[in-house]
This record gives sequence, C-alpha cells and structure tokens, in this order.
Amino acid sequence: MSQHTVTARDIVRSLPNVLKKFPSVARGLYYYRLKDDKKELTLGKLVERNADKYPSRPAILFDDRTITWAELDAWSNRIAHYLKDQGLVKGDAIAVLLENRPELLATVVGAAKAGVACAMLNTSQKGKILAHSINLIEPRLLVVGAELVDHADSVQGEVRLRHTQPLLYLHDGNTLNTFGDAPAGYVNLALEVSRRPSTRPLLSNPATMGDTAVYLYTSGTTGLPKAAPGSHRKFVRAYGGFGMLSLAMEPDDVLYCTLPLYHGTALLVCWGSVLAGGSAIALRRKFSASAFWDDVRRYNATTFGYVGELCRYLLNQPPSQQDRNHALTKMIGNGLRPSIWKEFKERFGIEKVAELYASSEGNIGFSNFFNMDNTVGFSTAPYKLVKYHEGTRDPIRDDSGRMKEVEKGQPGLLIGEINKKWAFEGYTQKDATEKSILRNAFKQGDAWFNTGDVLREIGCRHLQFVDRMGDTFRWKGENVSTTEVENIIDGSGLVEEAIVYGVEIPGTNGKAGMVTLVAQSNGSTFDIEKLFGYLQKNLPAYAIPVFVRVTNAIEKTGTFKYRKVDIQKLGYSLERPEDDLYAWLPGTPGYTPLTPELVSDIDSGGVRF
Repeated sequence: MSQHTVTARDIVRSLPNVLKKFPSVARGLYYYRLKDDKKELTLGKLVERNADKYPSRPAILFDDRTITWAELDAWSNRIAHYLKDQGLVKGDAIAVLLENRPELLATVVGAAKAGVACAMLNTSQKGKILAHSINLIEPRLLVVGAELVDHADSVQGEVRLRHTQPLLYLHDGNTLNTFGDAPAGYVNLALEVSRRPSTRPLLSNPATMGDTAVYLYTSGTTGLPKAAPGSHRKFVRAYGGFGMLSLAMEPDDVLYCTLPLYHGTALLVCWGSVLAGGSAIALRRKFSASAFWDDVRRYNATTFGYVGELCRYLLNQPPSQQDRNHALTKMIGNGLRPSIWKEFKERFGIEKVAELYASSEGNIGFSNFFNMDNTVGFSTAPYKLVKYHEGTRDPIRDDSGRMKEVEKGQPGLLIGEINKKWAFEGYTQKDATEKSILRNAFKQGDAWFNTGDVLREIGCRHLQFVDRMGDTFRWKGENVSTTEVENIIDGSGLVEEAIVYGVEIPGTNGKAGMVTLVAQSNGSTFDIEKLFGYLQKNLPAYAIPVFVRVTNAIEKTGTFKYRKVDIQKLGYSLERPEDDLYAWLPGTPGYTPLTPELVSDIDSGGVRF
C-alpha cells in the first residue's frame, strides 16, 4: 500500500484549478448539500431541464444511434403515460432486466416521471438468485430485453408480479423505430409506448426528492442479495457532487461508460455527472479492452467511468503510439490501485482522476475533488475510522461499550454518522438495515452506518482505501457475498461443508473467490466437473470460485465457528498434500488440478486472470 500523503501545500497548489471552475463548484455545493426531501427536484425534472436548455444536443450515444435530450424527454414521457395507463402510481415499482442500451435509461426516466421506482436487476444473475432479487421488491411489472429473455423465462414460476399483464418485452434493436415481435406471454412495450403521447405527464401526487427512484442490489455481508432503495436525492447529490464539483461537466463533454448500469457507479455517478453538464453518455454493452480506445475516439469522449479492474486491463494491453491519440482528460470511478495510479495517468495522458468512495445503500461518500493521487478524497459528511476485530467487520468496544478511533494514518473501519441531514436509506429488509447500524458508539443514542470497509487518513481529511472486510469480497468489479455462494454450493448435494472467501492473486485487483469444501461421504471420488456445471447454472461467472480446495475436514473453534482467517491465509498453496486443489483458469471450460508448476506460474503473473 502506498504511503502517499496529502499536505496543506498540496491543497494550496490545486486551488488555482479549482477557482477556474468556481461557478460549477458553487452550483455543485448547492445541489450536493440540498436536503429538502419534499422538493420536486427529481430525476425526471433533471432530464426535463436539459431538454429545455439543450434540446438538440446528444444525451445518449450507442452504436450508430444518437438520442438528443428532447428525444429522451419525449420518449420517457410516453413510457410514463404507459405506466400510468397500467394503473401504476407513486410508490409502485417495476423491475428492469436490460443490458446497457438507451432503452434502459429511457425506462428509468419514464418510470421516475410516473413516480415509479425501477429495480435494477443484475444481468449476470439467474436462477434462484434472480428470483430472490425480483421478489425482494414485489414489482408490478418486469421489463425484459430480448437479450435476457432466457433469464426471465427461467424464473417465471418463482416470482411474484402484481399485474394482469406483468411481462414487458423490448426487442434487441432501435425500439424507437422498430418494435419486433414479442414472445408469447409478453407485452410488446415498444409498440405500446409508441401509441402514447409525448407530453409531460401531470400527476396529482408527484414524486419528490426523498422518494425512491431506483433499487440497487448489493451482496451486503450475509445471505442473498439485498435491495437498497436509492432516492431522487442520490441523483441530485451525484449531479452536484460528481458532475459539478469533481468533473465540472459541460455540454460538450461525452462520458464513455462500459460499466453495467445496474451498478451505482454507472447509474448514479456516471449518469448523474452527465445530467449535471447537459453532456452525453456513450454506452457499450460490455467492457472490451481491445475496443476501448477505438470507441473513445469514435465518440470523441472526454471522460470515462471506471473500476480499478478496467484500468488494469487497459494497462495490460500492448503499448501503442495511439495510447494518447484521444480526447480523454478525466475519469471517475473507484478502486484504482496506488500501484498503477501514476502509470495509468502518464501512459494515457489523463489529467484528472476523480476517484470516489461510496456504496449503494450508504449515507457517506468521498470524492477526490482536489485531484490528488492515491486517495478517494474527502467528505463533508461526519465519519470516523475506528478499531475493529481483524478478519471481521465488527468494531472493537471498550469496557463501557464505546468505540475507539484509530491513530492518524492507521487503518480503521469507516463508519458514517446517521442524522437528519445524512440519512441512511438502508435496505428493503428492516432486519438487514438494522444489522448495518452501530448504536451507542460514542454516546448514548447515537447511530452510525457500518460500511464494512477499512480505510486510513493520509492527510487533510483525505482517505485511502485499504480493504473490504467481513463476508464480502470484490472480484471483476463485483461485490460477492461469501454466504450467498456458500448457500448455492450447499444446494448442490455434493458437499457436506463449504467455506467461501476471497484470496489475492498477484497482479490482479480485488480478491478471487475460493472455496474449501468437504465432499459428501459416499466413498466415491469427488466430481469436480459436476460441481462446476452446477455453479455455472446457478451463479454469475464472477461469483464462481476461481479456486477449490477439497479437504477431509475443516477446523473449527471450541464454539464451532470456522477458523476462516487461517483458511484464507492458506489460500491456494499446496502446503497440505492431503488436499486436492483446483483452479478455473481463464478461457478453460472447467477446473484444472493445481500443480507446483501451475501455482508458480499464477504467482509470477504468467496466468492472466
């Protein structure tokens, strides 16, 4: 971990660049700190503002399509009218199962204008996990793209949708001009929307800033995915905090986004920033390292949204004389490791890295407003870094039950104070919300949000990310719940016990999934291929364990708790010859037995995960 620090001198040096954009900064502070939950400043209103101010400017770029702000406004109005005609009212929800394309954004805006929230389903989910995610919200309708009909069909008998015609279909094409044919049992949404007026809907009970606009899913720390409601306030804060304060977005800016729009980084941060500038968002279905710079040049993008893994993939591409042949000057996202921070900026000529820290459900966020290296920036929200039990997300309390802050510069568990101004919206499940709240931390009656993440201060209230604690790990840009994967493996009928955790692989970001398991005692050889096939059917690719350790017994404490920290430290080493170890290598159709030579190759970076 880099020992980089931020000093007062660094802040002073950055001030001239900040002052040059003072009008944007001032506006950004206003929107970021706005707290009137009854104000009719919503996602729909933000789009309408841009449609009025920049009607002919591009709002969305996708393949060879350009949708202007006026067109997006009219399109979303027709969607809102359709939802109203179906009897949906403020407080209702629909679920959205679409890959990155203009239809997704138009649906979210249209629903917002009708006062309806969108549950943003993870397009990698399928089977039991997808059904669980849908049922958490109990939406009235499910919008499905042609590209994901198979996923939706697989859970039809398991989900509860509260409408007589709940399945809405969008074909895989330009649904503004062509409608396609809907499969049996589905309503052709594009056709129905085309029949509605493009005038802005009038509601007797319109949405306000404190109402839920979207539900974003998080693995949380235990069990299956949780749904975190995101209010219109979160869009407004992203609009001011990221779009104006961090990036100073302008109408000529184009933000290239390959991150999935079911993620808060893409939907709230990236799109919120675009809304603030009246800029354009250029979408791609999925990230491609080889196509990245060609797309950037094609769209004349000035900004892009990232996670750390994306940056590492780009650095792994062979150097080219074209590396600086583009208009990109700024980037926004999270997880850029200090080890590649400067290298990335220098190789590709990036001037501003607006690294941030936030979570879908949390009440606290940090932004690298002053453009310092190796930091998530600072926050105006009240927070503390406290001592914690190693290997857990639990804070240490003293004999009086109070928490203790860490010394300056030391890693600590980040907690954010919950108050009227910095509310914690939590999850749809009340018990899950309560588990994330730390009460009576420093005085009787106080309440704090437990982020579960370890950070440290590096000077001038700037923090640096250290690690994600507890029962989640991050791999391929996704948060993975260990308990969720354990539950799926338990359902295979192949194992007696299974413990899932994250392990570090040299040269990669995040932690790769690993499972240590005890096979069913049936006297036969463990069928690793059967396990892999089962995992492929029930888990998204990023959640399938990269490593498997098959052992005869898993050590427990005297209170029957697993010694998870010891198991995690062992990793994928071959120190225990009685165990069988396997790895899912890139580009292979299943697990490969680990050998000393293969372990050495992985450790030296010879295998590119």
